[in-house]
Amino acid sequence: MAETSDQDSKTEEPTEKKVRDALEQGNIPVSREAPIFASMAALMVILTFLIGRGVQQITLTLKGLLDDPDGFPLGAPADALNLLTVVGLEALRFLTPLLVIFAVFGLAAQLLQNAPNLVLQRIMPDLSRISPLNGWKRLFGTQGLVEFAKSMFKLASVSAVVAFVLRSSEAKAFEAMYTDPVALPEMILSIAMRIVSAICIATIVLVAIDLAWARFHWRRELRMTKQEIKDEHKQAEGDPLIKARLRSLARDRSRQRMIASAARATLVIANPTHFAIALRYKREENAAPLVVAKGMDVIALKIREVAEQNRIPVIENKALARALYEAVQVDQVIPAEFFRPVAEIIYFLQSKQAPRPEKVQ
Repeated sequence: MAETSDQDSKTEEPTEKKVRDALEQGNIPVSREAPIFASMAALMVILTFLIGRGVQQITLTLKGLLDDPDGFPLGAPADALNLLTVVGLEALRFLTPLLVIFAVFGLAAQLLQNAPNLVLQRIMPDLSRISPLNGWKRLFGTQGLVEFAKSMFKLASVSAVVAFVLRSSEAKAFEAMYTDPVALPEMILSIAMRIVSAICIATIVLVAIDLAWARFHWRRELRMTKQEIKDEHKQAEGDPLIKARLRSLARDRSRQRMIASAARATLVIANPTHFAIALRYKREENAAPLVVAKGMDVIALKIREVAEQNRIPVIENKALARALYEAVQVDQVIPAEFFRPVAEIIYFLQSKQAPRPEKVQ
């Protein structure tokens, strides 16, 4: 019940990361019917192009052995070994193309479904695979019932196809009783080809259904809960609380550096307690005053405090301080429209040479 409810809670489609992780771990949609169809197709190719010629060749070899038994003396163990070698090589020449075709079709059935991917984790020992309880669940679970239904469909389809082909060949079977025995292999081969081709056609339908079911079941098993999607998003983007905390720390460090930079200023323009802009002007450094710090409220008070500690003139000009705060950026020179009012303040300070902060109305 708990497992069913957990599966029911997985209502969201899998994310790209979930699908990618499943593929990397070797969890891929696979049709078990595709290799069976590939085997039947390989058998059809063999019956059509190879079996007749191969049987004819091996028949000639055996006929030569039976017609001329004296040609292979068996007086010593070496003679028996030579005879077995000849027969074995002939059988190997007959079986090798068959095995190669079966292997090629089997590999093609797997490669056409999914790209090859070496996953060592899939071949590692796993005790759950030999657990009787898990085996019982696999047998009587949804997947087990689907496999049972497919097996029954295959049995019914193959039985119906074989019965239909044999019934249609019933007349030929009776005629074979009165024909030359030499023609029997060709007739049997013809009937076998009809049976295999009919089974291939029936298996194609099953393979198409099984491919669709395998991919549907695979994506259904990969479904996620809403909480899993949220957790994955947090892992990919970072926890919002942690990111907010990191941004806050970064802003604090930036403010501290900026406030410390206020000690390099040559004057501070302030709106008594709300705004403060620390400017540095040295003719040999910059063509225009450089903004080294700016702040509002608490930061403005900190900038004024640093200025007073370093005996930097603080000029109170409400309109100019507010306008500068809105227009300037730290580590940049002031815009051209502020050159004249700031230049007047600098000229005033240089002419007065005041060691203490002055207030200009």
